Amino acid sequence: MKREFDIMNGGTYDVIVVGSGPAGVAAAITAGRAGAKTLLIESCGRVGGISTSGMMSHFTGTVGNSLYREILARAAEKNVFAPGEMTNRIDPEMLTLTYIELLEEAGVEILLYTSFCDVIMEGDTLRGIITFSKSGFTAFDASVVVDASGDGDVAYKSGAAFVLGRESDNLMQPATLMFKVGGVDMDRAVFPGSFETLVDTEKGELQALAREKLPHPAGHVLLYSSTIPGIVTCNMTNVTGIDGTRAEDLTRAEIVCRKQMPKIVEFLREYVPGYENCYIIGSGSLMGVRETRHFKGVHTLTGEEILEAVQHEDYVVFDAHFNFDVHNLTGAGLDKTGSQRHFTQRRGYTIPYGCLVPEKIDGLLLSGRNISGTHMAHSNFRVMPICVGIGQASGAAAAIAAQKKIRPREVSAADIRALIGEKQTS
Repeated sequence: MKREFDIMNGGTYDVIVVGSGPAGVAAAITAGRAGAKTLLIESCGRVGGISTSGMMSHFTGTVGNSLYREILARAAEKNVFAPGEMTNRIDPEMLTLTYIELLEEAGVEILLYTSFCDVIMEGDTLRGIITFSKSGFTAFDASVVVDASGDGDVAYKSGAAFVLGRESDNLMQPATLMFKVGGVDMDRAVFPGSFETLVDTEKGELQALAREKLPHPAGHVLLYSSTIPGIVTCNMTNVTGIDGTRAEDLTRAEIVCRKQMPKIVEFLREYVPGYENCYIIGSGSLMGVRETRHFKGVHTLTGEEILEAVQHEDYVVFDAHFNFDVHNLTGAGLDKTGSQRHFTQRRGYTIPYGCLVPEKIDGLLLSGRNISGTHMAHSNFRVMPICVGIGQASGAAAAIAAQKKIRPREVSAADIRALIGEKQTS
């Protein structure tokens, strides 16, 4: 039987940002600071996405855009054990408060516990979105919508073209559920920070032991110290064959990873120095999905451009640097195409504005890991500092487009850089 649903009117905004991960928070802060009436919509009960709800261990990679450094500085003020000490390590609670303060100072309206569910289109132009929450279905009009949902849910619903996962077979990088352990002897503890970090112990080399002892597809050791003594963040659960755009797959990932966690703790207590008495104290409430949709933009960033550190004339993100972090698509560790310690390009690269602009859809900007890039390029720019830089650029572009009453594709990269005060130095 067909049912009709009432749709409430949520109002009109210059800029609506969907998704409050690092890219979305950055976009909303920047648009708000530029004077745009801005709404940030988030399905979880806190802002921050994978950096907070996902219990991420640290910011990895770097970017030249200024907002990332500002976030680190503001979070450092809340570091109880080392006040003011700048660090890329994340305290999810303090980072959440940092984001909230910056958003409120920028005049951004925040709406949590609210899921995006559909678009309001006029031909190929996005005019607004429809959300669902305990309040019911609500329609919001916007001059520009910034899609910082990670998976590009708004762009998908609007009909923007995309490639799912790896171009050759649509496989996607594995998903991970982060968790923290307490009771670690920090004086003796080891912290393998990459798949290529080998640690010899009396019982054997840790990465080799993990491949042998942990349940497939788990099988690597990644451990990171936190801002709190005795607490270590574990990036060791692993589930392959997951499509993060499907609720059924996300449910399976959650179950698989949670079943792996006790076995990982048993492994840590048995084989890893300093972890003999460790125990789980908390886990992420958001599955760490690395890769889903890559949308087709005016420009598509390639791995070759990153390797060559191409300096695009219309850049809006600059001095971005990381490696090709391609996790094994079928098991533990790195994919054969990935590299960390042996990444050869040491200079920062740029991301042109065209990567944020969908090829055909107007009224929409891409922000974060869903921008236009190949599978290989994405493995580099998907990390959070670079996503903050992308978000800062998308928020500036959205504000300019709304205030000038032009399409986002008509905004110049020079105007974006001028608004956020960025100038490339390298």
